[in-house]
Amino acid sequence: MSTRSNGRASKENHSKDVLAPKTEHYEFGGPLGAAFVTSTVPFFSYALYFVCNEQAGCSILPKSPALLFKAMKQGVVDSLFDYEGWAIYFAWYAFVVLCWAILPGRTEEGLSLRTGAKLKYKTNAFATLVASFGLSAGWILLKGPAAYTFFYDHWPALVSASLSNSLIQAFYVYYASFQQGKLLAEGGNTGNTLFDWFIGRELNPRIGSFDIKTFNELRPGLILWALLDFSCACHQYISLGGRITDSMALVLIFHTFYVVDALYYESAIFSQMDITTDGFGFMLAVGDLTWVPFVYSLQARYLAFAPVDLGFIATAAIFASNFTGYYIFRTANAEKNDFRKGQNKKNLQFMTTKSGRKLLTSGWWGRSRHPNYFGDWIMALSWSLPTGFNTPITYFYFCFFVVLLVHRQRRDDEACQKKYGKDWDVYISKVPSRIIPYIY
Repeated sequence: MSTRSNGRASKENHSKDVLAPKTEHYEFGGPLGAAFVTSTVPFFSYALYFVCNEQAGCSILPKSPALLFKAMKQGVVDSLFDYEGWAIYFAWYAFVVLCWAILPGRTEEGLSLRTGAKLKYKTNAFATLVASFGLSAGWILLKGPAAYTFFYDHWPALVSASLSNSLIQAFYVYYASFQQGKLLAEGGNTGNTLFDWFIGRELNPRIGSFDIKTFNELRPGLILWALLDFSCACHQYISLGGRITDSMALVLIFHTFYVVDALYYESAIFSQMDITTDGFGFMLAVGDLTWVPFVYSLQARYLAFAPVDLGFIATAAIFASNFTGYYIFRTANAEKNDFRKGQNKKNLQFMTTKSGRKLLTSGWWGRSRHPNYFGDWIMALSWSLPTGFNTPITYFYFCFFVVLLVHRQRRDDEACQKKYGKDWDVYISKVPSRIIPYIY
């Protein structure tokens, strides 16, 4: 074989190693874990509705599990034939895609991929949010609050439609990932069909300039979450004869502010693990499109049929708690994002690794390795507190979030250990706390 042939073969092998490296180990429990999450996420998305609604109440121990299972089974079947609910959902999704296409926005670059390239993204998520809120407000003013309960009234069908959308997208990106030249996620090329479909083979699946992963991460699920909350508030407004409770007002403020903040700081997502490391498969699709809007809105839906009046002192205390969590979350993320952009406005201390990368060792990131998660925990608890203590079900989100962020922090530690080697051990000695400063 000629030298030229050897060189060509070497280049091809190198290209394959870079674009499609073979995954050496499983995450999330491997195929069994993938099967577990794939089945339990849809189950809980339905179950939280059928366990906690106006007819069933909201008890963690239902009086008749057999009757509950029967009602849930029939409700899911009925939702499949609620054509109005399906039409509402897909009209919503089409609207958000249209907003991405026609509304003005900046073009921004993401972080460098392992190929050295940087993808460009159209950032107009906040404009999409404003358009969505504007149309919703106009609809309520024109038709009245009673006309805006259609989200609340078609809840199971909306869940079913979002699950079907998740499945369609997961299958599409999985089969599209086998096209030549695709950049695969390092954790999504195991060769096991179920696991790779679940975790996501391709790192950044796109249709032209339309980035499927970043689009779903922020727009359809997060904005729909806020709109579902508004629909729940309209239901409460009608049932209470023209008012909403202070507890519902708190939930609306907390959730809406979180959504507005996330979409306003859209470019901050480009440095998150979901974007930089994870492929896009069923896990992210169902998380973005089903879990976020229909599980995260649980507190608002509960208060829609079980109103709680808190009073001034409790309202003020919960508000202060949420603000504290948000302050930690936002200032910690701001420190990280500024530093990654080469800015060090607070003159924070850092250590330089052998690879040349820098790790913060002061400020919030000197107190723990993930202080933003600590802020997230405080906010998650504050979102559940307005529902009172009559049922633990409304604290499901907080419990789930604790488990999620502990798992994510450990995944991030493993990835950093692999990336930085002994330098990461030095960093851990400087910043021993994982999430809660000086405690855990």
